[in-house]
Amino acid sequence: MNNRLVKDTKADRVFMGFNYIFVILSVAIVLYPLIYIISASISDPQAVNSGEMWLFPKGVTFEGYKTILQNDSIWRGYLNTIYYTALGTTINLVVTLPAAYALSRPDFYGHKTFTSFMLVTMFVSGGLIPSYLLVKNLHMLNTVWALVLPGAVSVYNIVVTRTFFQTTIPREMEEAAIIDGCSDFKLFFKIILPLSTPIIAVMALFYGVGHWNSYFSALIYLSDKSMYPLQMVLREILVLNDMSSTPTGGMTGDMAALMYSKQQLSAIIKYGVMIVSTLPIIVVYPFLQKYFVKGMMVGSVKG
Repeated sequence: MNNRLVKDTKADRVFMGFNYIFVILSVAIVLYPLIYIISASISDPQAVNSGEMWLFPKGVTFEGYKTILQNDSIWRGYLNTIYYTALGTTINLVVTLPAAYALSRPDFYGHKTFTSFMLVTMFVSGGLIPSYLLVKNLHMLNTVWALVLPGAVSVYNIVVTRTFFQTTIPREMEEAAIIDGCSDFKLFFKIILPLSTPIIAVMALFYGVGHWNSYFSALIYLSDKSMYPLQMVLREILVLNDMSSTPTGGMTGDMAALMYSKQQLSAIIKYGVMIVSTLPIIVVYPFLQKYFVKGMMVGSVKG
């Protein structure tokens, strides 16, 4: 068979040219802030503040990271955040997976009613003050439970997981297991969960990132600084540096020089804390990427 190459027309070449330009611009828009933040965090503070450093590092220094990592509260915040993230994500999965599986079963009486009732909560909430009063009346203020229980489940994630169960797990497999005498609990733990690794990884990533980046619940419900998660600790560092960088009158020359040095250093500290807070998520994500893509494609909401 004679295969003949089809030549691109002028319009095709112009279209592809625009596509390449668009992709290059998109990559540049995404990469520039990332490169700038990394470069600014290890550059000379004066070069960052004066605008001399606009892409690559100038006058490399690690004083910003040294100042951040010498703060004991950073490490305590890391440990707290790891604990809150692990505990919160475990609770989220324990609630989300069984609920989604129950709603995916066509023989579950009233599953459409329960789903509609749950969807209402996506549009209507009690508000901040009622939520605070509820947490207070349950005696959860200043405890870890105030951070993990109020957000124990996401209706959106239940819907996505339910769709995964409906479209991926063959109903015939479930019926065959039931005929063989498999109970509902054994069916769920022995058959459904082992086949649901992609959606479990996706939900763990969704919930884990949410807990890792969360600071508002800690800001509202926690007053003990020893319980602060990492995001709250970093917020405190930024606020204190902003306050210390404000010049005051009546200073001696040495005091003014020290204050100016702190003001310069606070600029790179801001970029350093961005790297410190996001690095663990960046490290973990590549290991979950294959599950993330597969789970989102299969478990996406349809219809």
